[in-house]
Amino acid sequence: MVQEQKKTTIVLFSGDYDKAMAAYIIANGAAAYDHEVTIFHTFWGLNALRKENPPALKKGRLETMFAKMMPRGADKLGLSNMQFGGMGPKMIKQVMKKHNALTLPQLIEMAEEQDVKMIACTMTMDLLGLQKEELLDGVEYAGVAAYLGDAEDGNVNLFI
Repeated sequence: MVQEQKKTTIVLFSGDYDKAMAAYIIANGAAAYDHEVTIFHTFWGLNALRKENPPALKKGRLETMFAKMMPRGADKLGLSNMQFGGMGPKMIKQVMKKHNALTLPQLIEMAEEQDVKMIACTMTMDLLGLQKEELLDGVEYAGVAAYLGDAEDGNVNLFI
């Protein structure tokens, strides 16, 4: 008897460090259990895929403003709670280091190594003025129909 491939899909809507970490911890765990995993990054969740030093690109005024206001890369995301005037993220990273916990950039790298499918929502990219050159290499680009295609057969479907 052939066992059906288990699938896990995650919509990462949040741009909060702790919520993105949760998404990637779950994704890596599911991949380790031989699930086919898709993370669909939309709206603020796209910031986890942004390069810290993207190339200079020609943009309109509104897109340039968005690019400056949004955090560049996973390590620059804020926390959902306990910001403490910007000190919260530094404090949580210090606690994580003390307990040898993987950082969000390390979790993203691990997901890449485990062939987790990381999709950037093209509609949201258009709305926020993000271009492919600003996102990590290895990211796939698709709309909601692609996510729904993966989620339709999913055993686990999460919205974070």
